[in-house]
Amino acid sequence: MGYGLLILGLTGILVLPCCSSCPEGFDRLPGGKCNDTDECADGYCPDNSQCFNTIGSYYCQCNSGFRSSTGKHNFSDITSQCRDINECQETPDMCGSNAVCFNGAGNYSCTCNSGYISSNGKEDFKTANESTCEDVNECVDPSVCGSNANCTNIVGSYNCACHPGFSNFGNKTGRCTDIDECKNNSLVCGKHSCSNIHGSYKCICNNSTFSSFGRNATPCIELNCDQYKRKSNNDLGNLSDILDHMQEKCLMVLDHSFQDGKEVLKDLLDIIDDFLVTGPMKNNQVSPFLDIIENAMMLIAPLTEGQTRVSGKTLEVDMRVNNESTPQGQIILSSDKVTMGTHWETVADKNSTGFAAVALVSYNNLHRHTNNSFGSVASEMSKGKVSSLQMNSIVATASISNLNRKDLAKPVTFIFSHLKAPPKDGNTTCVYWASSTNGGFWSTQGCKTLKSNATYTECQCSHLSSFAVLLALYDLEDTFQLQVITWVGLSLSLVCLLICIVTFYCCRSIQGTRNTIHLHLCVSLFIADLVFLAGISSTQNRGGCAFVAGLLHYFFLATFCWMCLEGIHLYRMVVLVFNTNLRLAYMLAFGYGIPALIVGISAAVNSQGYGTKKHCWLNLENGFIWSFFGPVCVIIIANAFFFMITVWKLAQKFSSLNPDLSNLKKIRTFTVTAVAQLCILGSMWIFGCFQFERSTIVMSYLFTILNSIQGVLIFIMHCLFYKPVRDEYTKLLPGICLPKKKTKYSEFSSSNQSASSQGLKSSQHTGESQM
Repeated sequence: MGYGLLILGLTGILVLPCCSSCPEGFDRLPGGKCNDTDECADGYCPDNSQCFNTIGSYYCQCNSGFRSSTGKHNFSDITSQCRDINECQETPDMCGSNAVCFNGAGNYSCTCNSGYISSNGKEDFKTANESTCEDVNECVDPSVCGSNANCTNIVGSYNCACHPGFSNFGNKTGRCTDIDECKNNSLVCGKHSCSNIHGSYKCICNNSTFSSFGRNATPCIELNCDQYKRKSNNDLGNLSDILDHMQEKCLMVLDHSFQDGKEVLKDLLDIIDDFLVTGPMKNNQVSPFLDIIENAMMLIAPLTEGQTRVSGKTLEVDMRVNNESTPQGQIILSSDKVTMGTHWETVADKNSTGFAAVALVSYNNLHRHTNNSFGSVASEMSKGKVSSLQMNSIVATASISNLNRKDLAKPVTFIFSHLKAPPKDGNTTCVYWASSTNGGFWSTQGCKTLKSNATYTECQCSHLSSFAVLLALYDLEDTFQLQVITWVGLSLSLVCLLICIVTFYCCRSIQGTRNTIHLHLCVSLFIADLVFLAGISSTQNRGGCAFVAGLLHYFFLATFCWMCLEGIHLYRMVVLVFNTNLRLAYMLAFGYGIPALIVGISAAVNSQGYGTKKHCWLNLENGFIWSFFGPVCVIIIANAFFFMITVWKLAQKFSSLNPDLSNLKKIRTFTVTAVAQLCILGSMWIFGCFQFERSTIVMSYLFTILNSIQGVLIFIMHCLFYKPVRDEYTKLLPGICLPKKKTKYSEFSSSNQSASSQGLKSSQHTGESQM
């Protein structure tokens, strides 16, 4: 066993031969045994460390947050020291943003900066993973800035802004306190007394002025309530009720019996509604009416704050008030069909100390009262041939507190929605209402059109007043040629229609139901053409022009009603082929009674619709023309159906004609018969449905030519080409050369009778099938 050495590692005891010494790290026990020395008990390790004993030795470890001076994790050098680790310095971003790191002996802590709070709610934390610093909204607490200031939260802090009329200047507490405007500015109210109030001031005005109330408002405004007195020398009608109401409110303001501005505005709108719905406004009432409204807005404006919007039955108001000392920036006011854009620099007076107001008033039906007040606007427009002018937008009034409303430094813009889409040959123009001694009229001076399309027009004006958009409709080209064609054609038609009337009335060989229809059709068309030639342009007398328009309305409708009877009778002849006669009383009631009913109802509903500024015909406004065009369209559609049935039946009948008759004669007879029906059924009026633009000039020529000679065509087709009538003419005028019997409707008659036992059987008795 060598020296007899026995090592017991578990007990730390060494057994050595006699007289031997113990190794380092062991103590000798009685009996010669060596026992392990506990160095940790003897304090071998430095401060801020832990000691770990081993068999025959030991080692030291620095505590968390400390590091050995030798840099070793385990050490037994008695000269080594455990020094504090500065985590804040070694890892600067350990705590994350918006936080600060505090180093301690063997440890550290993170704390959020002022204005931030830990996300876990703890004041101290170790790392950003454990908690983050979030902004604190100090403005949640109303006491932060006090009741006289606005609190604005910013990242990590907040700002306090004093309300107008308050300041924290020179205040040690930093709180906002009331400013004594009367003390700081002795001229704030001018010659009037100043009274300081909490956050503002008030000027005590004399009886001839009125306070504008607003913060830093124009001290005193001269107020003359006499402007609202009734004017006995003018016939203002119900407009005087508005004057009385405004004078009452004006006196209340002078007496300091102040009311809420919005309620005053609502009361005013109720009275205006009653005025505008009573009936048409006279021209001499329009300018006073607009002036009253414009002045009323500026009387009511100081009683309001910010934005006020009120709507009535006939108008809307959008009002803005600004109490800043020098207001700036763009401002937009709007209603349902108009938008206005301006600037506060335009609205505010240069000498104003803090009151600016602007109001936009839009009228839903005022354009109807001013639709004929165009003055010289037509000559101011482009030099095209303008046939008519009409309102194509509502009327809007702009009112501002600035008394200088002419030659504005910054122009005002308006966007008007169209009442109807302009035609391609129309032109929209921006206009304003110009007052005159005779009432007023629309003018383009100072206004220009920036943009226009099918739905809206954008205007720009250098002054303020009442504005609208006009639609100019241009004359058709070559109107002189069309007039010549009309006069010549109608003159020939009158002569031919007169001959037809005498023929149908006197010629006994053709008497019958169909001849009666032809007779009354010619009478109605003769009177209509005669009235047209004599009075269509007689617009000097308003009543006489309306009477001419009524006659034309009646007799043209009567003409179409007899055309409809012709179609009905044809249908009965061709389809029913028996019992084709119609009672005269029924025909007269239909031919003259229905037009009388339509004209009577139309005149009762809109008596102003008869007669225009240029022609004695139906007014195109508000769809009144449909009182004529509607029945005409129905009759044309019905007659088109009857014509197709007739042509179809004629084609069938001609297939069974006398086989000895050549195909050429059949086709010629068929064609003449079809053209004759077109003349009687008024099919040429279809071309009138396509006259909407200047590009349809071809349709205008076709319509004018065919309808002006309708009487001539009826004479040719139903007199000269009709054998029984030719025979009568031959007896009366044997020396006149008349058409030979090459085209004879009797051939159609005889063949029909042989081909069908019942087909068009009235030829022997009435001659109707021989046309």
